[in-house]
Amino acid sequence: MTIASEPQSDRLTALGWTSFYVDQLSDDEAGLVPMRVATVHRSRMTATTGRDSTRLVLGHNVRTTDFAVGDWVLVEPDTSLLVRRLDRHSLLQRRTEGGRDHQLIAANVDTLFIVTSCNDDFNPARLERYLALSNEAGTTPVIVLTKADQTTELDRYKTEAAAIQRDLTVVTVNGKSPDAAKVLAPWCGAGQTVALIGSSGVGKSTLLNTLADKAPDEAQATGGIRESDAKGRHTTTSRSLHAIEGGGWVIDTPGMRTLHVSDLSVGLDVLFAEIVEQADNCRFRNCTHAHEPGCAVQAAVARGEIDAARLDRWHKLQDENRSNTPVQTGPRGKKVTKPSGRRR
Repeated sequence: MTIASEPQSDRLTALGWTSFYVDQLSDDEAGLVPMRVATVHRSRMTATTGRDSTRLVLGHNVRTTDFAVGDWVLVEPDTSLLVRRLDRHSLLQRRTEGGRDHQLIAANVDTLFIVTSCNDDFNPARLERYLALSNEAGTTPVIVLTKADQTTELDRYKTEAAAIQRDLTVVTVNGKSPDAAKVLAPWCGAGQTVALIGSSGVGKSTLLNTLADKAPDEAQATGGIRESDAKGRHTTTSRSLHAIEGGGWVIDTPGMRTLHVSDLSVGLDVLFAEIVEQADNCRFRNCTHAHEPGCAVQAAVARGEIDAARLDRWHKLQDENRSNTPVQTGPRGKKVTKPSGRRR
């Protein structure tokens, strides 16, 4: 009998278990229980089968930093010992400034809700960073504009958000209203996993409480935005997996006001598709789109087809990505990873 054919298979399917994970199992793992990581702390982890939550027993060489909320793991049923992690179909991660290792944000996410509010927190340049992260991870990004009931300029916010990336879905919600769950329902069905990301104070915890229909004594703590500078206060301090009333699962994350880009290969190309397409027409293959003759990108800027501010931000993110991404150097078979740092 395989794991996928056990009586709990329906519950696992609702939790996000698919053939992608089944195909990774070997015959001698039929007695192990697949679970999904629900919380990750410095020295402990919990996982769920969709009904029960278990504190995992970790081996001596297991580092919790190698796991993300949303990971699928195989566990011994009698001892709760974590045996191994299955490969991921998507991974949201970032490299902290000066850090050598990645900080894992969430794993096996289908849709990333990039949450921002209709006030001074709305920042297209910051949203571009979140979108680059989502594009690189292979998740579907959706911009969620919160506090929609507190502005008279809702159409302007929607228009500016939609212009940040082609074919980008933008929705508006009042996070405290039950209607918010209806607006986001297309991405929150059984077996689907969404993650919430954004700055502190934009309403992520409020939105999570609405999506999960949490009772007051179970609700995530919420905090507002300071009127003086529209900056929020941290209320979520760790990542966690929660059941959504509609059958899906949501991963809440702490607020991130600063997100440094690094290790991107396709994330920026998807974000700045209009620049990438024009670059194919440049006279020189290594054109920097800054000063070279015959630059098709600069010509498109002159014609008003590309926003000059967008090109400036493209340059900035490209430079930042190169500077923050370590490179391998040395002869074949003896390559070493060179720490990140500005390179010319």
